[in-house]
Amino acid sequence: METDTTGPVTGRPRPDITGAGLPVNWSLAASTAASLMPAGPRTTPAVAGALVERLRTDSARAEGHVREVTGLGADLPLLPADVLDRPAWARAAVGGMEALTSGARLPDSPWPLRTVTAAGSGMQLGALLAYMGARVLGQYDPFGGPGGAGRLIVVAPNVYAASRSLDVDGDQFGLWVCLHEATHRLQFTAVPWLRDHFSGLVTELLSLQEPDTARLARLPDAIRALRGEDGRKADVLALVELLQGPEQRAVLDRLLALSTLLEGHADHVMDAVGPDVVPDVALIRRRFTERRRGGGLIDRILRALLGVEAKMRQYAVGAAFCRAVEREAGMAGINRVWESPETLPTRAELDDPAAWLRRVA
Repeated sequence: METDTTGPVTGRPRPDITGAGLPVNWSLAASTAASLMPAGPRTTPAVAGALVERLRTDSARAEGHVREVTGLGADLPLLPADVLDRPAWARAAVGGMEALTSGARLPDSPWPLRTVTAAGSGMQLGALLAYMGARVLGQYDPFGGPGGAGRLIVVAPNVYAASRSLDVDGDQFGLWVCLHEATHRLQFTAVPWLRDHFSGLVTELLSLQEPDTARLARLPDAIRALRGEDGRKADVLALVELLQGPEQRAVLDRLLALSTLLEGHADHVMDAVGPDVVPDVALIRRRFTERRRGGGLIDRILRALLGVEAKMRQYAVGAAFCRAVEREAGMAGINRVWESPETLPTRAELDDPAAWLRRVA
């Protein structure tokens, strides 16, 4: 099933050689993703068209339910999502990443070298997007859409394929997915400072560049951590963190805490809406969680290399934090995280909700 509501990428590949932003040939990344992307599941035009219309309607309806549960964004318009196919999602993801990283100032390098680097980075990014594009169900891009005002996306062929592989009701599953993504949209649209705060952390992290010699000096410790020595968790995130300098690690710590909160909050809310809206919510959650943990050997290796396993832990940690806070202080207690950057939980507090409650009380 391929449903594209966007136009094709136009123009010749354009490497970024300005000295600002990441050295990535963004157009090449999009075209590489499109060429490597596996085709979506086969179905009839009538089924595909009905699914697209239902997901558009459900995305707006889902945000209404999220607002009732969270109490956020009551005065905002209820807008439908852009329902895309896999290549269109990849193009949208490329555009969002380009916009998000455009403010980072990186060291200049000679023009030929930067051009080669941009092409190589573009092809690598395209290959990564091709892998993810067959799996991602939806996303909210705070920096996408007209004028960079934000864009909610649902990937129709992946929602269709996932509901069939899980053997769950397709209508309920689509709405359940929309609840998660609508929560993300509400986080960024109902909390006025969040978008700039998130962008600022990313820009700061990318701009804190260290000499290669400093990173190489930390490589032995990072490799030992990846092997699980010294009691550290053996995952890609441990390697990334240990390769960072002190300033980078401090910013990365805040960025990881924020992303863990955002994902966990969305997971918590999509289930908190409850069986009155999604009657099979418990069954869908159980089977979906099993699907997150599953996959063949090659798929599991790729997920580990790409840090997807660390991402799965973010969902679990963030959702557990929200559940614990709601038990103690209700949804109003959870909403205190959105008051200012200072009330966001730290990574340590995400594992210790009581400590966060004591600090903000």
